[in-house]
Amino acid sequence: MPISTDSFGKTADGKEVTRYTFQNKNNVIVRVLDYGGIITDIIVPDRDGKMEDVNLGFDDMEGYAGGRFMGALIGRVANRIAGGQFSLDGTSYSLFVNNGPNSLHGGKRGFDKRFWEAKVDGNRLSLKYISPDGEENYPGEVTLTVIYELTDENELIIDYTATSTKATPVNFTNHAYFNLGGHASGKIDDHRVQINAEHFLPLDDNSIPTGEIRKVEATEWDLRSPVRLGDRLGQVPGGKGFDHNFNLSLSGEKRLAARVEHPPSGRWMECHTTEPGVQFYTSFYLQDVVGKAGAIYSQYGGFCLEAQHYPDSINQPSFPNCVLRDGETYRQTTSYKFGISS
Repeated sequence: MPISTDSFGKTADGKEVTRYTFQNKNNVIVRVLDYGGIITDIIVPDRDGKMEDVNLGFDDMEGYAGGRFMGALIGRVANRIAGGQFSLDGTSYSLFVNNGPNSLHGGKRGFDKRFWEAKVDGNRLSLKYISPDGEENYPGEVTLTVIYELTDENELIIDYTATSTKATPVNFTNHAYFNLGGHASGKIDDHRVQINAEHFLPLDDNSIPTGEIRKVEATEWDLRSPVRLGDRLGQVPGGKGFDHNFNLSLSGEKRLAARVEHPPSGRWMECHTTEPGVQFYTSFYLQDVVGKAGAIYSQYGGFCLEAQHYPDSINQPSFPNCVLRDGETYRQTTSYKFGISS
């Protein structure tokens, strides 16, 4: 079906926000805003045909202005940069610090808080944002185009293309929070998770990778076979569940990164990506947030699978390169596919 549009209200400074609604032949519905590229809804059936929104979010712009990144496109650099500092080609840069001593998800006003130029082409929504040279103190003018597409195979495809006028670090992702029991169904203990990664990145006390690339074998981070989250979250050292980068193949080919199943409803979701890593976050920091239809989102009430480059890559020479230079083109394709188990 063609993409439809309606108003999602206004920002605090009075700018109109447009919502775009996708619907496929299976009546799966996805909704996206031109503000932040935010995914507001993902409505999919369970094994009995009951439709449920499995995407945490808010009913209005006031909720999304709260800065929790729910459902949004993240840039210029997703995840954390240690100390809000980096050096590139002999020049040092200082960034806005918004996560302890670190810069997180683009700084004070990242891509999640920007209006995107929207264009509809059939069943695709193209969102374009031009980040000026010096925005959030990053070098170079970056032009990023993100295309959302919902297929009749219940796959939400997110395709990214970017260029820059100067060398600059980039790391783009989408920060959707999922709960396959339904956005208001509470803790994710009954979800079963599998991540196809043989290595992960240990963290220091400020949630910055130590630089070690450690095998998951014989650790609590071994999710290569399905694991019930309720049986594992309390075992993860640090007592905060998962908020870690899992290292994927460096082939650059799109492949299966993770699969999550929800046995009570029969729903499952797969994340496929071309990216070298996926940040698995089990929402430890959700603290009784009031979401859609008055739902209360609490600790471990959702999970994120953020396909991206490794955190703090700009400060870690042994990590895959995250610098985009003039004349180069950045490409990423990540998708979330939904289905039902018998």
